[in-house]
Amino acid sequence: MADTTRLTIGVPRETFPGETRVAIAPLTLSRLDALGLAVLVESRAGERAGFPDEQYEAHGARIVDRTEAVGADIVVQIRTFPDNRELGRADLPLHRADQVVIGLADPFGGSKEISELANCGVTLFAMELVPRIARAQSMDVLSSQATVAGYKAVILAADRLPKLMPMLTTAAGTLPPARFFVIGAGVVGLQAIATARRLGAMVEAYDVRPAAQEDVESLGARLVALPLSPGDAEDASGYAKALGEAFYRRQQEHLAAVVADVDAVVCSAVIPTGRAPILLTDASVAGMRPGSVIVDLAAPSGGNCELTKRDATVVAHGVTIMGPTNLPASVPEEASSMFSRNLAAFLTLLVHDGVYAPDHGDPIVAATLVTEGGAIVHPKLTTQLEEVTS
Repeated sequence: MADTTRLTIGVPRETFPGETRVAIAPLTLSRLDALGLAVLVESRAGERAGFPDEQYEAHGARIVDRTEAVGADIVVQIRTFPDNRELGRADLPLHRADQVVIGLADPFGGSKEISELANCGVTLFAMELVPRIARAQSMDVLSSQATVAGYKAVILAADRLPKLMPMLTTAAGTLPPARFFVIGAGVVGLQAIATARRLGAMVEAYDVRPAAQEDVESLGARLVALPLSPGDAEDASGYAKALGEAFYRRQQEHLAAVVADVDAVVCSAVIPTGRAPILLTDASVAGMRPGSVIVDLAAPSGGNCELTKRDATVVAHGVTIMGPTNLPASVPEEASSMFSRNLAAFLTLLVHDGVYAPDHGDPIVAATLVTEGGAIVHPKLTTQLEEVTS
């Protein structure tokens, strides 16, 4: 018999096109039970990630229909309605006042949708807003998913390259290693470096942040130093920030010379809440070796390569350019498990002994809270809305 006295947490099946992940993996259910939560999983929610309903039931979850999962006290998703704009709208009638929704929300890209969710009375926590502080590392879904993306980007590049990655000495002679160049040395870039190195490639990297040098070199790669002075290239949260068109033009010229001698480029330079900078122009691509590959992980925010097309592979000047926007979904089992652990850690800030009782003074709670009590409460988003309406 179902326990109707416990706070419920719903895990709906993801409806975003191509999304194979699930917000909660079966092995995380014991942590939710310890918080006093009763878990309701929509039938087949974890199927595409390799988690059948039977696994959830074996770990104490109850399998339900979508109405019940989306109607739970707390709903956890990979992509909430604001991020899943088209198909997520169908769930709005299932939401209710004083309900909590947690997941990726694209809060600064969908103010209209955020307002609609606020009008439902839903309390929304956007996981992409988890601050880059030590205490929040276990909750940082962007970092965990970036780890998967960085790994898979190198695998994609290796698959498309017309040559082998490692140096090999054979009866036919010695084969030189492939040369990889990684632009952006954040979590995704560092994982790309580590993966390419493990596969035997010679790896170089570039990042505007001076602090990146130690991380790059610790993985056995060489940091490429361009004759540029970016000044303060890092914001208070540790993310790269926009540096101006004049700087980017000079950067493009220098990077064109670097990529002319490599076999593969992994791009991962992004600016939070803004368009990714164009670092590789059409002329840069034209100067690359025929058969070389670019995997542009900045494609979701426009791409670092001028020729990148979202979710498409194009060939220009003999160079293959890939623009994937959801690589974690191509490794759904591990990506879901990591996301699930992040959520379980985050829920410890919100639920205590089976009671929803967030500390609004906690910097992690404050940074991620977007809507509450029928209103948009995130300071940056309210300022953005005021600027639009003024």
